[in-house]
Amino acid sequence: MSNDSQNFKVLIIGGGAAGISVAARLRKKLPSGSIAVVDPARKHHYQPLWTLVGGGVCNKEITERDEASVIPAGVVWIQEGAKSFDPAANRVELQSGKVVGYEQLVVCPGIQLDWSKVEGLAGNLGKHGICSNYAYDTVQDTWPTIQGTRSGKALFTHPSTPIKCGGAPQKIMYLAEEAFRKAGVRSGLDIHFYSGMPESFTVPHYARVLDKCMDDRSITPHYKRDLIAIDAPNRKATFACLDKEGETETVEYSMIHVTPPMSAPDFIKRSPLAGSAGWVEVDKGTCQHTRFPNVFALGDASNLPTSKTGAAIRKQAPVVAANVLAVLEGKQPAAKYDGYTSCPLVTGYGKLILAEFDYDKNLAETFWFDQSKERWSMYQLKRHILPMLYWQGMLKGRA
Repeated sequence: MSNDSQNFKVLIIGGGAAGISVAARLRKKLPSGSIAVVDPARKHHYQPLWTLVGGGVCNKEITERDEASVIPAGVVWIQEGAKSFDPAANRVELQSGKVVGYEQLVVCPGIQLDWSKVEGLAGNLGKHGICSNYAYDTVQDTWPTIQGTRSGKALFTHPSTPIKCGGAPQKIMYLAEEAFRKAGVRSGLDIHFYSGMPESFTVPHYARVLDKCMDDRSITPHYKRDLIAIDAPNRKATFACLDKEGETETVEYSMIHVTPPMSAPDFIKRSPLAGSAGWVEVDKGTCQHTRFPNVFALGDASNLPTSKTGAAIRKQAPVVAANVLAVLEGKQPAAKYDGYTSCPLVTGYGKLILAEFDYDKNLAETFWFDQSKERWSMYQLKRHILPMLYWQGMLKGRA
């Protein structure tokens, strides 16, 4: 290893929700300077609120903090990106060419937004009636787009790929539908949900409620339809018909909210850590890599077969931290993750269905009441309590 290389007991790739949560938990047990987080980002974002930013409820600035402010004290922040992995030699090469060594590696760089996979989308977000809540740099355009739409067709898309927060493409649709009603323009608008998935939601208990939401609000769903191209100047969207090989549909629109296709980051896909689908390949219980025992992964870049949400990470982080510590002590990882995830499904202003379930789609609800019903209290939980739990609890290893 080169003379300028550093070595850490635990090296964490990614300083988002997963990386910071694990770092905070490990720091309570390991000495100062023994843990490093690799992430080039200057800012850290609480992404679950972007739905409400897009719905005109709050400003995007409240979702952003300096990355430096969330790095736990005593954890080294390496402010650049990872380039490649050499798990056989316990080394990671950074973008600068510098090499960092580790005893234990935790991989959680998040998910990649593949905007370029929709032809004609690049350079047109925020223009020609096109918007998306899925990035900090684009979310501010959604509310003006909704406000400026008075007639015609409003389209909301969901790709066939795994995505972060699987309910978000529908959440903004329900907010927009209510906003159109309040503005007195709903009768002149036709709302359509185009999804590459085969149904509205993966858990039937909640899918039934969402299907009824769409039916009650005269929203037309189209399943197995993947957005592949946008003719922005002419406001036309083209979808691949996944149930009819080789066929496409082109639809005119007044506005379109795009959820881009997503995948594992490219540097993960081409690494020895990736499985056949490109995600980091780990045991779904222990989060330990299937081929490299001193490597763990969690969050959106892992192949854990559950919805990619912050709530899932909140349950994965203590499992990964406990198992990393166990392996450092020469023990077998014993902590297990059961696939718990949560999707707070906003269905209107002041209305939310709190979906919670595990790997087997069994309900894993927190409260004693039926969470599949729209509730004002659950909306308040999302708007006010969960952000506080995130910044003050989860990122500090307390929740």
